[in-house]
Amino acid sequence: MADNNEIMMKDILDELTGVNIGDVVGVEVLVVEDGQLVVGVDNAGVEGVIPKREFTADRSANLKDLAKAGDHFEALVLRRAGGDKENGEFIFSVTRLAARKAFEQLQKDFEADKSVEGKITGAVRGGLLVDVGARGFLPASLISDHYVSNLKPYVGQTLEFKITEIDPSQNRLILSRKDFVTEKREAAFENISEKIMPGDVVEGKVAHLTKFGAFVDLGGVTGLVHISEISYKRVEKPSDVLSPEQDVKVKVLEVDSENQRIALSIKQTQPSPFEQATSDLVAGDVVEGTVKSLTDFGAFVEIASGVQGLVHVSEISNDHVRVPSDVLSVNDRVEVRVLSIDTDSQRISLSMKADDSNEAASNQESAQNEADYMDNDDSFSIGDIIGDELKNN
Repeated sequence: MADNNEIMMKDILDELTGVNIGDVVGVEVLVVEDGQLVVGVDNAGVEGVIPKREFTADRSANLKDLAKAGDHFEALVLRRAGGDKENGEFIFSVTRLAARKAFEQLQKDFEADKSVEGKITGAVRGGLLVDVGARGFLPASLISDHYVSNLKPYVGQTLEFKITEIDPSQNRLILSRKDFVTEKREAAFENISEKIMPGDVVEGKVAHLTKFGAFVDLGGVTGLVHISEISYKRVEKPSDVLSPEQDVKVKVLEVDSENQRIALSIKQTQPSPFEQATSDLVAGDVVEGTVKSLTDFGAFVEIASGVQGLVHVSEISNDHVRVPSDVLSVNDRVEVRVLSIDTDSQRISLSMKADDSNEAASNQESAQNEADYMDNDDSFSIGDIIGDELKNN
């Protein structure tokens, strides 16, 4: 019986005041206090309060910086004030009214498949909080088209989002950047793929690093620099030599339009160790080197760090040599003459013969041996290089 009386009394009071729970009413600020605004409902003779949390989402804000006596605005009637009614009959909210209006617009955007703009206000476990007029949640798995482990750099950014789920009655709003990023990337890839070709050297910025390489942003589209293409030196981890946001120059190795993938190389924009070591060498130069390995058809001599050339068996001596091991041993220091340098295939042809221009027959044989070596893609293999060493072990 008591409950019925309370309900009846509430209805009577509502009729008398003309203010109902859930109404949107115009209010005037009467007093600005530290934790709340005391307001009066326009043309109703009813007063109430707006707690700070119902006026702004910024907990550090000072209400006196945001409102002053005499300000007019709309507010949502949340509930009747309980207990002490010194501050009025009702509790009002501005933030919830704004959220209600925002949800109405967001619902229209969702149905029209429109993107929305919002500011990322915080990072929580599993994702980001976004202010799009109402508070939305951006799961970490939907931030981008790749896994994002560090969420903090996104806080404070204003970005575009797609709405994937909305339920105004539950204040539920799920956002996604992944779909938006994917659509943008597809359009950007089509644009970029029309401008670059394998062999081109372009500027880029390191987007993010993985264990197997670095993704480089070419202007809305990322390409992969595999770890083996970062440097001519051995790289244990891409992060040892690269960092996010670093500007880099890359060479385009492949553009796969079907799978929307671009293969890039950083090291191929720089001179190779072979090119560096042979940049000052020309045919006819005489240099010292070390015999690194012996095969049945010749000796490999290192003339610079990591750079070896072949002395064909016919170029070891003016005298007939049956096999190189008859006259040479591994680690021998020898003097060699450069016959030719093939930069494309990174091969050097050498000779240990005395340089006797009168020996026409010998020169003709040397030229033929050199041509055979340079023209044959199978001139030597790793097995050839170390074969004799294996036999001796």
